[in-house]
Amino acid sequence: MEGPPHLPPELWVLAFSYLSTEEKHTVRSCSRHLKKLADHPALWKDYTVVLSELRRYTYGFWHTLCHRKLTRVAVRHLRRKEWRRLVKFLPSLTAIVFMDGGRQYKEKYLDNLSRFPYLRELGVRNATWDEALLGRGLTQQLRERLTHLSVCNVRLPSTVEFILTVSELVNLRFLLFHQQGEGYGLDTVRPVPRSDFHRLLVNLKKLRHLSWGMKGEPPEPLPDDYFSPQDPNQPGPSSYGGPALTSLELVDYPETLLPENALRSLTSLRSLSVRYRYIRDGVDCRLKTWLSSLQQLESLTIIGGNSLATYTTLIPPSVTRLTLRVAITLKDMDSIAPKVPGLEHLDIEQNRSSGSLCRRIPMLFPQLRTLRIRFFRREPEKDLLSLQKLRHLVQLELLVERSFILRDYLNGHPWPSPGVQELINELRELSENRITVITAMRQRSLLRECDCLWEGD
Repeated sequence: MEGPPHLPPELWVLAFSYLSTEEKHTVRSCSRHLKKLADHPALWKDYTVVLSELRRYTYGFWHTLCHRKLTRVAVRHLRRKEWRRLVKFLPSLTAIVFMDGGRQYKEKYLDNLSRFPYLRELGVRNATWDEALLGRGLTQQLRERLTHLSVCNVRLPSTVEFILTVSELVNLRFLLFHQQGEGYGLDTVRPVPRSDFHRLLVNLKKLRHLSWGMKGEPPEPLPDDYFSPQDPNQPGPSSYGGPALTSLELVDYPETLLPENALRSLTSLRSLSVRYRYIRDGVDCRLKTWLSSLQQLESLTIIGGNSLATYTTLIPPSVTRLTLRVAITLKDMDSIAPKVPGLEHLDIEQNRSSGSLCRRIPMLFPQLRTLRIRFFRREPEKDLLSLQKLRHLVQLELLVERSFILRDYLNGHPWPSPGVQELINELRELSENRITVITAMRQRSLLRECDCLWEGD
């Protein structure tokens, strides 16, 4: 059998960069030469490897990870010796996600993090802490090193104490906190008190992205200035002392929690995402007021909530990226289109009430570069071919709900089905292969996408 063509290694690495992780592993098993090329560090730069039961890994496995210069790992429960093994074999880690611990932990459990001198990003998921998550000593060592912190579905002894600790991590640029509760009971989750939240915002001057869980609901709405701490050096009703946030994400948001003027001070905001928990009849949609004061917004994501007709006419014309996880009709699309003439990225759901969206999209949003459609209870139809009229479109994602895939796969009809694949092939031909069509969910970012945010399996 002849070996692979003699091409410069750079070309092989470029070609392999288009392969999935599984395909790279298949290629590296073909020959020693391809194995070396497939393990090139450039191909694994942002890859996160998931590890568990570290005792079962061989020296060869650790050597491969080191050769790839992997710096990001996700780990499940680690024993003391396993922490030492991780430090020994991967001392240059920059990101660690601790997930699905499945037990109760003490303050000292994460002290081993201080032994990773290059650690910048930390995530904690689905666990219970009897004591402080970040102890005083560890906090001092990570104070100026951590730039990303992500904590979701973690039961803490005191949420307020945790927030005060996070306030000391002065170089944070990314903060995700979706609180679960305190202690062991099924207590009602309450929002972080205004004074403690303000201290957090005032101290974290470099913060740019905030993903904040809003599961708790107090008897009264939060105050108007909840997201608007005063500048301690220039006190006054109009002074703002918080960070210059460019991205805000509200998760599990009940419509009654924040007032109409809650976001008025966030003039630097470029991206807003609201994931509704529920809405109540008789309560005005806050989005109407929020959007009218965010005329610089470039990205808007709405998951659930009020009907689109409530706020479509107020979407800022500066928006170039729009994600809607709500029931959508052709009438809604007709209302949105004139408001966002420069829209380049659209992510929507196709349901029974949507009508022939694919036929209308090229006329309504001619500047689209990427389009993502999630289909519910039905497959794409012939009108999918109308998308070739989008002259700037380079990427099209066609996804279906997981139950649809499982049901049809068990009946011998995998996704995409032969009929859909035929449409995809025809669309590629009509667009002269300009459009890349994706039918599988992209790889999950374990640090930035917790279970609250991930839409995959």
